Amino acid sequence: MNFDFTEEQEILRKMARDFLTKEFPKTLVREMEEDTTGFRPDIWKKMAELGWMGLIIPEEYGGSSGSFLDLMVLLEEIGQGCLVSPFFSTVICTSVLLDIANEEQKKEFLPRIASGEKIFALALTEPSASYDASGIETTATQKNDGYQINGVKLFVNDAQVADYFICVTKTNLSSTPEEGITIFLVDANTEGIKVIPLPTIADDKQNEVVFEDVIVPKGNMLGRLNGEWQAVERLLNFASTAKCAEMIGGADWTVESCVAYAKERVQFGKPIGSFGIIQHYLAEMWADISHTKRLVYHAGWLLEQGLPCAKEAAMAKARMSDVYKRCTRMGVQIFGGIGTTREHDMGLYYRRARQALPLFGSPDLCREKIAKELGL
Repeated sequence: MNFDFTEEQEILRKMARDFLTKEFPKTLVREMEEDTTGFRPDIWKKMAELGWMGLIIPEEYGGSSGSFLDLMVLLEEIGQGCLVSPFFSTVICTSVLLDIANEEQKKEFLPRIASGEKIFALALTEPSASYDASGIETTATQKNDGYQINGVKLFVNDAQVADYFICVTKTNLSSTPEEGITIFLVDANTEGIKVIPLPTIADDKQNEVVFEDVIVPKGNMLGRLNGEWQAVERLLNFASTAKCAEMIGGADWTVESCVAYAKERVQFGKPIGSFGIIQHYLAEMWADISHTKRLVYHAGWLLEQGLPCAKEAAMAKARMSDVYKRCTRMGVQIFGGIGTTREHDMGLYYRRARQALPLFGSPDLCREKIAKELGL
């Protein structure tokens, strides 16, 4: 396995960093946190023109046939730039369409995603906040030529601007949880859908989505009836590894900024970087991030190759969540009092580290997955 980036990936990295520096400065990040939609159509259009939305979509559907590792490179820069947009939500839903949608569905929706025309959101977690099949209580019952969906989904990112939901439902109440899971594509404008904003520490536009007697055409079913729990598991591997790549970007920003500050901040007549405790903090942060990057990219490489990666994805998510949280805590200590204020950029990453920790599996849940993969 080669960890070196290709020339194309380095170009993608530089292009993304330049774009975010110019188009999405930290002042705009704060504005978007306060904005109820968290969405700038003009910037979304520019991202689409750069090919971001179609990065992992095959050329035959209007994309650029990029790899998952290409996406990880882009997500690193998005994490470093604190981009506020429905990009992450849309790209993980894209992975579901690529995985189990039929040809007709792919031809209808993938080109519209690639062009930036449509925004998607994942409606998966429920009040139990679990990521296992037993936590799915939203039901879809057959009604005439379609299905009627009832239930509540929580922590749905970007539902406030979504055109479609990828909704995970229970369609067979008499079977085991894993044997009764069906996934539907739901138009967000369908009667019976209610979106309620949820306040979060990172202001990352999470929502409660209520489905009350929502009618979905039979043709909007993705994959097999009662048989798509494994697709959800593949989605979680994809989403958790992608979120790890985004966290790497934030962690890298933290170390780079702390090192620069430690060199210029003078205390007791010396740069604080000359003090042993600060050196140890920075050395530990750098070592933790460097080691964790290899876990994350190994999981990403396995996923890209279509190899089993449940254990590796869980290892990466558990480790990256802990490392990002610890690094941002140390970062606040290095910056001192100013690092605790909302005016300083350090706070943006500190809050995001804590918000990302439970998404797609908390460290404890990931460790349970690892134990299960070990046969325990």
